[in-house]
Amino acid sequence: MNLLVGTAAGLHRVDDGQTELAGRQVNALGGDLALVEGRAVWRNGEWVGDPLVGPLATCVLPVDGGALVGTVEGHLVRLPTGERLASFEEAPGRDDWYTPWGGPADVRSLAAGPDGTLYVNVHVGGILRSTDGGASWEPTLDIDLDVHQVTVAEDGTVLAATALGLATSDDGGDTWTVVDEGLAATYARAVAVAGDTVLLSVSTGPDGRRAAVYRRPLHGGGPFRRSAIGLPGTFPGNIDTFCLVGAGSVAALGTFAGRVYLSDDAGASWATVAAGPPVTCLALV
Repeated sequence: MNLLVGTAAGLHRVDDGQTELAGRQVNALGGDLALVEGRAVWRNGEWVGDPLVGPLATCVLPVDGGALVGTVEGHLVRLPTGERLASFEEAPGRDDWYTPWGGPADVRSLAAGPDGTLYVNVHVGGILRSTDGGASWEPTLDIDLDVHQVTVAEDGTVLAATALGLATSDDGGDTWTVVDEGLAATYARAVAVAGDTVLLSVSTGPDGRRAAVYRRPLHGGGPFRRSAIGLPGTFPGNIDTFCLVGAGSVAALGTFAGRVYLSDDAGASWATVAAGPPVTCLALV
């Protein structure tokens, strides 16, 4: 398994120490897809489709051999064609999306379930779901939960990092449960799954005070416990969306200060594996 680190100055491969896209900001990773400067998608040395036009892109998801890209102002674009999804422009509830500062809401994160269901996190607009490949959409939870990231476990459990803690759904988004037991604060910016463990980054708010990573079982309940071995007591800022990832028993997190931590026991303990430019995103591929 390879750990990819997107930074403000390129894409770094931890295993072999190689850097691609030197000097260019990598905004988000979706598997081996890298979103570069909000304008293009890179995969294994080649560009996927033409440069993006219109609103800047924020996130990317591999779909059907191409990619689905989310943008600011709440749009979805398919690559390699570069076409905007008309169905998403007419998604139910769109008129209710908002931001605290009054601007248009952005697509913040994307995820796909094992059955192909697509999940789109709008900030602030909740999570929308498509079970037909993007032909139609439906809202799934209260938009005022203020979702910052959506992800899906291998068994189809949908998880969301929200301003009120962790939201989970065992039925594809039909119903949701919000949990915060054991958390010192509830403002969550990133969520990941490593094996049968959920990892959640939380702080007191957008300023990132008392930021830390917590873990709990994916199923069976129980309180969150702070992941402390090998990590600082708290971080000086939020572990942001895309900066906490898991696959199997492996987990990784990256910080704005440029440190990358790796765990081989689902977040029970960590070791520093890289230091460099501010980390913007991670992927385990």
